[in-house]
Order: sequence, then structure tokens, then C-alpha cells
Amino acid sequence: MTDGGERAPLRVIVADDQRVVREGLTLMLGLIDGIEPVGAAADGEEALAMVAAERPDVVLMDLRMPRLDGIEATRRLAETHPHVGVVALTTYADDETVVHALQAGARGYLTKDAGAEQIQSAVERVAAGEAAIDPAVQRQLLTAVTRGDTPPAPDDDELPDGLTPREAEVLELIAAGLSNGEIADRLVVSAATVKSHVNHLFAKIGARDRAQAVAYAYQHELVSPREG
Repeated sequence: MTDGGERAPLRVIVADDQRVVREGLTLMLGLIDGIEPVGAAADGEEALAMVAAERPDVVLMDLRMPRLDGIEATRRLAETHPHVGVVALTTYADDETVVHALQAGARGYLTKDAGAEQIQSAVERVAAGEAAIDPAVQRQLLTAVTRGDTPPAPDDDELPDGLTPREAEVLELIAAGLSNGEIADRLVVSAATVKSHVNHLFAKIGARDRAQAVAYAYQHELVSPREG
């Protein structure tokens, strides 16, 4: 907050090896109320150094860069600056890259054809600790499930990592993009009950945030293709 009680703008760093993309995103972010671009990096190494110097709220991270790619840079950021949110921003919506980015710690995933409103929404949601995954990317993950590219589900309907059926149901709804309040309405339970389920299932599956929980759900085939 500023001295006048107004919310300080969200500080954002752009990391992309293509200069035209870097500069275009920086210009776009500078035109959005509530967002302040504070740096532009050409690769993962520059991004890490810039984060240490600028302490941003969010990094828009291209995944395919020289020297240090965005996935490894995201993994290192999750270890050294866990409160900095990463939105993976790439030309490719292929399921393997999506899963790797989310596993590395990205909380959001957008393709480079995303518009200003989508980028603004993703930055704001990720800064608030929420997940922001492009619907097209979710469809790619569902396609991976139906093709059998993800690891097979456990035999005899056994849920992984000691999840209860209710926790698995909550995880499915998280993967479908529902908020805690929406999940509470869907399951006809209190928001406090949903929060308890979310905390327990996160602890069991080792997820730091909702984006990693989404990746886990797809990897373990806990999401039905009907939700795409």
C-alpha cells in the first residue's frame, strides 16, 4: 500500500530471448493500470539476477531461452524466491512443456497470443497466490490424458499418496478452475471445510500452490476428459 492507502502497482519482470517480444510485452504492461514493468531479461540467467535486484511480484517467463531456459530458471526461483510468482509465456502449448513448467513452480501458463486482458488477469491472480492457466493449455493437458501420455492411474482404483475420495474430488474441481467458494457451493459444504481439504491434499501431494496441484491431477489421471 502507498501512504495514501492506494495499492502499490504489481512489479513485473519480462524474460524472453526475442527482443521484439520483450519490448512489446514491456510496453503493453506499462499501459496497464496497477502493473509496473521493472525489467526485461534476455535469458534465464539475466532473469534470476534481475529478480534478486528488483524483487518483483511476478515474472513473465519464456520457457525456451539460451544459456538457462525458463523451466530451470523457474525451478531456481521457486527455491530462492518462492514468493515471486511465475507466469510461463510461450509459443508452445504442448502438454510436456506445460507439465514441466508447472512442476518447476510456475503458477500460470499463457501462450504468446494472449491479449492484454489475459496477461493482466494472469499477473493479478498469480500475484495473489492463485493459478492462472490458459483454457487452451488445459485442453492440451486433457488431450495428453486421453492419449495415455501421462503415467497410468493406480490399479484397483487406489488413490495416490493417501488421498481420500473427497480430497480427490476437491482436486478435480481445482483442476477445473474452481475457487474454494465455488467448490464449497458445488459440494454443498462450508468454505472452511474446503480450505481444510485443500490444505490436507496439498500436504499429501507436496504441492506448493494450485498450479502444481493441477499438474499433479493431470499426471495421475485424476481429471476426467469431460471437464475440457
